[in-house]
Amino acid sequence: MIPILSRMLASVLGLLYLVSGRTVGSQDVTGSRFVCNAIPPGAEPGCGYGPTGSRVQSSSPVEDELRNTIIQLRETILQQKETIVSQQGTIKELNSKLARCEAAADEMAQGKSRGQGSRRKEYGKNTMGDLPRDPTETMDQLGKTMQTLKGRLENLEQQSLRLPSTNSSAGGASALTPLPQELRELLRQRLGALETQLLRKVAELEEEKSQLYNETAAHRQRTESALNSLMERITELEKSNNAFKSPEDFKVSLPLRTNYLYGRIKKSLPEMYAFTVCMWLKSSASPGIGTPFSYGVPGQANEIVLIEWGNNPIELLVNDKVAQLPLSVSDGRWHHICITWTTRDGFWEAYQDGERLGTGDNLAPWHPIKPGGVIILGQEQDIVGGRFDATQAFVGELSQFNMWDRVLRPVDIMGLANCSAYMPGNVVPWIDANVEVFGGASKAALEICEDRAFDS
Repeated sequence: MIPILSRMLASVLGLLYLVSGRTVGSQDVTGSRFVCNAIPPGAEPGCGYGPTGSRVQSSSPVEDELRNTIIQLRETILQQKETIVSQQGTIKELNSKLARCEAAADEMAQGKSRGQGSRRKEYGKNTMGDLPRDPTETMDQLGKTMQTLKGRLENLEQQSLRLPSTNSSAGGASALTPLPQELRELLRQRLGALETQLLRKVAELEEEKSQLYNETAAHRQRTESALNSLMERITELEKSNNAFKSPEDFKVSLPLRTNYLYGRIKKSLPEMYAFTVCMWLKSSASPGIGTPFSYGVPGQANEIVLIEWGNNPIELLVNDKVAQLPLSVSDGRWHHICITWTTRDGFWEAYQDGERLGTGDNLAPWHPIKPGGVIILGQEQDIVGGRFDATQAFVGELSQFNMWDRVLRPVDIMGLANCSAYMPGNVVPWIDANVEVFGGASKAALEICEDRAFDS
């Protein structure tokens, strides 16, 4: 834009020189002599100088007006150049602020594990508060300057339609001769080109301003959304920590045999070719403790089920195939049970309080556990996630329900049963935020190892 403005200034100066040359050429120079005088350094070529180098003052008011207007045009163009440079600086500054905002958002995301106080301090910080002012005032000022310039140029065009010249045949009297048509047309074209370029530059600056502020608003919205999500997570963790000493130290209570009390695990299972499921449970219900848990998938509501129904022994169902387990847990005391299964030959193991009490095979051999189902605590599913039967409901308390996608070693299961090891499930871990309760079921604080020692 700066080279364009320089060329425009040179064109206007050339136009002044052309007007001055035509005015002098129209005088009667018959019998006159031309004297060459030196022009002082830095002087304008269109101005006359005497033999001593002093500038000859023109007595024509229209020429003075033309000269003053051209000088003012040059000053105005220089001001527009400074304004453009200022706008470029403003745009660079806005880009810098956007980079700072992005850096601040990254720091907030990386600082998720920091202390509560530092999180709240960062959340309250206004990272957008030091943005530069809206350049609307500068745009308005540029528009007003352009309008003023346009009016002055139109006035100049009207005054330039006639220029004074000396008519020697009229005894030195001043006469008015019309400006040549081609000169008037050239002046009009130059004025139109100047106006068009100024309007185009104003439009470009307005568009850049609009795009930059739209990007800033979108970035602000993304930052605020990330901060809100972070604060919601902090609040959730605070509530969890306020409810229980640690996220895993709680139990789910299901006191009645109904079809509406149950718990639900928020996480689902991936496709698995083996699993181990362990839990602590306490029940004195009779006959049968009911269904401690069930896992149903579309097309197969009994993908994995642990159930003791009526006078039957505890059964493990995999893909609706049944194996009876030699477990007994209906004495009203806390018991730790673990069940392992692998698709290879359908081999299974049953542990109670760390001891392996039974094994078997041919339980849904070579069947992979299907993904994307629903895990329900306390009810057996006839359809995925629902249609419970009250006669199959679990009555008692559950805790530490963990699930792995592999068969645990006997030493690992013994460590979990005697509270000498803590190993949360890699597929389903037992944490407060991962368990929902419905229909009157409740969650309460429980440190299972201490409570178990008290029972014994």
